[in-house]
Amino acid sequence: MKALVFGKTGQVATELVRLASQDVQIEALGRDQADLTNPDACAKRIADSDADVVINAAAYTAVDQAESQPELAMAVNGVAPTAMALAAAEKGLPFLHVSTDYVFDGAGDLAFAPSDETGPLGVYGRTKLEGENGVRAAGGRYAILRTSWVFSAHGGNFVKTMLRLSDTHPELGIVSDQIGGPTPARDIAATLLEMARQMHAGAQGGTYHYSGTPDTSWAGFANEIFAQAQRDVRVKEIATVDYPTPAQRPLNSRLNCAALETDFGIRQPDWTVGLARVLEALNEAKHDHA
Repeated sequence: MKALVFGKTGQVATELVRLASQDVQIEALGRDQADLTNPDACAKRIADSDADVVINAAAYTAVDQAESQPELAMAVNGVAPTAMALAAAEKGLPFLHVSTDYVFDGAGDLAFAPSDETGPLGVYGRTKLEGENGVRAAGGRYAILRTSWVFSAHGGNFVKTMLRLSDTHPELGIVSDQIGGPTPARDIAATLLEMARQMHAGAQGGTYHYSGTPDTSWAGFANEIFAQAQRDVRVKEIATVDYPTPAQRPLNSRLNCAALETDFGIRQPDWTVGLARVLEALNEAKHDHA
């Protein structure tokens, strides 16, 4: 199976490239090969490709910046995936698209199911929802995979930020009233490839959720990072209202992932295991550079 992947340097795309094997060829397109602000060029890459499946792992993910760059965010997160999905549908190729918990309003404390009503709070969530709707409307076979709190050994993410800050801060104030499932990028990539395999073989697809278990708060996530990394840092729990940001964050990012297990046999990953793997990779990288 050959997968055409949009995105090359992002967390999930990086892991997809690493998971290439004799059975799975990955052609990953960076910005220089497929500029997501040029939807026609992205569609042409699919039209000209000999791939069996298409995976969009590229996105505009700067949540706060999106508030002041709504057109750019919409081009990358809304218009481009729609054009890609239409091009994939024309060729009869399964199209897999990564989305986010930010399409929901974060109300209540129950885990959101894929069929639950959406209600994004900001530009990022709105543009991602626009992309989802475009993918669904394209008329081809698709899978939308909503995920949350992505982390890995590369790119910018919460784990790396906490480790960096812990070098100079004995105490850190971390939000404790936003709850969700941290999700290792490597597990997301492996899930996308497994779904792609099954869809290549005829599975239908749809909209699915995939996040790490157990659910925790950002403060809880930070505590686990410091415990595993053996850093002596005190986590001071703070409320979202005490840490204002340009974009409003959902308080409830819990995702109900049951449908993915039912349809594809894929279970939620234990994020604490993924965290140990990421910390090991970061340690190795540090020693390589030393």
